[in-house]
Parts: sequence; C-alpha cells; structure tokens
Amino acid sequence: MLQEYNIKSLKENPFKMIGEEWMLIAAGDKEEHNMMTASWGGLGVLWGKNVATVYIRPSRYTLEFVEYQDYFSLCFFGKDNKVHSICGTKSGRKIDKTKACNLTPCYDQKAVYFAEAELVFICRKIYESQIDAHNFLDEGIHTCYKEGDFHKVFIGEIVATLKSDRRI
Repeated sequence: MLQEYNIKSLKENPFKMIGEEWMLIAAGDKEEHNMMTASWGGLGVLWGKNVATVYIRPSRYTLEFVEYQDYFSLCFFGKDNKVHSICGTKSGRKIDKTKACNLTPCYDQKAVYFAEAELVFICRKIYESQIDAHNFLDEGIHTCYKEGDFHKVFIGEIVATLKSDRRI
C-alpha cells in the first residue's frame, strides 16, 4: 500500500532508480491515461523546488497526455519488473497497457499512478521546452537522435511522494 512519505527522507539512489530500474511516466485522468517506460530523467532542486525532469520523444503517445495535463507521475517498481517490457515497447494507441501489465490505476485530484509501484512522485508541470540540436556542446549526443526526433523536456515540481510499505 502506498502512503505519503517525506521526500527528504528518501535514501534511494536516483541514478540507479532511473538509469537501471527505470520508471513509468504516467499522465491522464479517470477517463483516459497512458504511461511509458523511461530511463532518462533527473531528480533535484531547481528554483527552490524539489523537481523531476523527464524527456519524451514526439512519437510517444504519452506525450499527448503530459502536454494536456497539469500533472504527471513518476512510478518506480523496483528491479526486474516486467511492466517495463510492455510499457517500453508497446504503444497505448494500440493496446491497453494498464490491462496488459495488470496494473491498478489510482487517481488523486492531480495525476494517475499505479498501486503496484514502490515509489511515486506526483509532479506539477512548471517548465517545458523542446531540445534544440543547435545547443549541443558534445557532438556525440547527436547519435541519440539519428531520426531527428528530439525530446520534449518537462520539469515538474514534486508535490507529493508516495512510498510502498514494501520499500520503507
């Protein structure tokens, strides 16, 4: 069961959580939502706020939901979770990923998240921008964009942290 948790008490390593265990970026409402696996992102402090930064390619269906909503969630399921094999390879335009992953959506007044997650950040969008290739200072980064499908960047203020009693 997920319960409110003080973000300043977290002991998790964000590099491991995001880069190795991965996360789901989710957005939407009771009528419709979508989520996607992500292994690019960041957690930190910006403009005096605890924030999460996420990157979403224009081809991802989840982008439409994040753009439309004021809030999104980041859901962490721990190591070796099978959710990512579906949410990282299948489109929500073609299948119901929630059903395919046997996830239970939860809705607060701000964002959708999933009861099976071990850790959830509810984020209020405070900034968005399109990555511009002209600003790359390292030429090697271009190899991440062979198709020219530059990510859209979202920074969200983390307004709530929920943690499973399995992870506390």
